This record gives sequence, structure tokens and C-alpha cells, in this order.
Amino acid sequence: MALQRLTALFILYSILGYIPSRGVILRTTDKTVWANEFERIELTCLIESISTNNPRIEWKKIKNGVPSYVYFQNQISGDLEHRAQLIQPANLLILNTSRADTAEYRCEVAAIDDHKHFDEILISLAVRVKPVVPRCSVPVAVTVGTSSELRCLENEGFPASQYRWFRNNEELPQDPKSSPKFINSTYSINADTGGLKFRRMRKEDAGEYYCQAKNEAGHAQCPAQLMEVYDVDIVGIFLKVLAALAGFTIVMVGVYHAHKHGCFSSGKDHTGTNYKPPAADDGVDYADADEGHFRHKSSFII
Repeated sequence: MALQRLTALFILYSILGYIPSRGVILRTTDKTVWANEFERIELTCLIESISTNNPRIEWKKIKNGVPSYVYFQNQISGDLEHRAQLIQPANLLILNTSRADTAEYRCEVAAIDDHKHFDEILISLAVRVKPVVPRCSVPVAVTVGTSSELRCLENEGFPASQYRWFRNNEELPQDPKSSPKFINSTYSINADTGGLKFRRMRKEDAGEYYCQAKNEAGHAQCPAQLMEVYDVDIVGIFLKVLAALAGFTIVMVGVYHAHKHGCFSSGKDHTGTNYKPPAADDGVDYADADEGHFRHKSSFII
């Protein structure tokens, strides 16, 4: 009797196009989603099975283990307010992604009329960020036979940028031994840090250098900078001459100030105003010491 009733119900449901639900069941097309910054992205939360007519749908953003609502009580809220919308039945469309949107998102559906009345699904979103123009450091001049390093760095790109170097608009191969043109070069490139190191500079290494930072979101490069390679240390000689000129200037300025403050003046000569003439004649005519006497002048009064 019970079997007959179940069979009758099944036939009735089939005629009406209704199949009893085992409960709410969710799925997604992709649990790990990548998006480029400033582009739109849709997080799918597909309801495969449900009987409840108006289920409660919520989306939560989980950043560093802390959940916050981004869709609650039929409204976009929190970090996605004015930047997202719900696509029926439960997909979340972010209209303008930013790097701050990188997080995990959880879709939750509650159906009180279903045998299994709750289900959830977790989606990981990573937003790619295009690199900015890297900061490049290229020496102006180096000497043949010496070592040198060129640097390149940017900190905005996500995932982290990989670096490439160019000389005279031609890319330097990662391994110089792989190219006949660069087989005698002594450089090495660190694609992760952006360093370009030369163990021994050659005249052929001179040229205009620039660096390119690149990831999945795009690339950026710094302006080209000229590096010259000399046989002798022109830069060192120039610096030494400059130091000598600076020292000479300092000495001359010191001499000038010393002379201005009278440090080099001597006592005044006899023609000066401080010269005192000999005392007036006292009326005594002194004879030579070997004469042993003196004589009076006519003005002497007895």
C-alpha cells in the first residue's frame, strides 16, 4: 500500500514537472579566480537543488581570517558597496576590482523548507596588479676590467614582477652563453630582484640600458640610460682634479681672510707716525770713551 502511494506521488510529480529536493546544494565553476585590477569579475554560486521559494542568500568576504558582509539582507554592503551586484540566483558580480579585493569569498544559502536547509561554498579571488615604472640605477661611466651592477625595482605589481634588461633596444639573454653575440659577456641577470651584474666590464658593454618589469597583468619599463666604458679611470681623474681645485680654493680663501684681518702686518717703520726722534741736546759733548775726559761747549755756565 505504501509503495503504491509513493509510486502515485512520483507519477504526479513527473506530470507536474516537480522533483522533490534532497536539500539545498551549491556548486561553483571555479574555486580559484584571478582578475586584473579595474576589470569586472563574476564569482559563481550556482544552486543545483532547492525547494524553498525565497532562500536567504549571503556573501561574506574573509580577509586575514576575519569575515565581513558584502551581501546581506538583499543589499550589497561593506567593501563592495556601489561596486558590485547580485546576479540571480546567487552569483556575485564585482564591477571594478581593486587590489584590496584579494580575499576569500563565501556564498551561503539557507532554505528552511528543504530537508538539508543550509549549504555554503568558498571561492578564492586574487586580483592581479600591473607593475608601475621601475626605479633603475645605471652607472654613468665605468672602467674596463672592473665589476659593476645595474639595479631595477618596483613594488606595486602583483604577482611579483619578473625583470628583463635591454641594451640599445635589444633584450639581453638570461644566459649570455646561449647567444653568439653575447658569448664573451660576463654579466648575470637575477630575474627576481632585477639585478644586472658584470664581473669584468668590456668596451662592448657600453650602451643605453633600460629594464622592464612584467607580470600576468602587464608590464612597465624605465627610461633608457647611457653607460660608457673607458680604458682609463676618467671619472677618478676628474674627481681628483676637482678635489685639488677645491683644496686650492679653500687655501686661497683662507689667505685672503687672514690678510684682511691683519694677520700678516709687521711693526711700523721709522717713517711712521709713532716714530720718536732722539732727545734734544743736553749741552754736554761726550768724547770718545778712550779719551777719558769731556769738554764743555761754549754754552756751559760756571
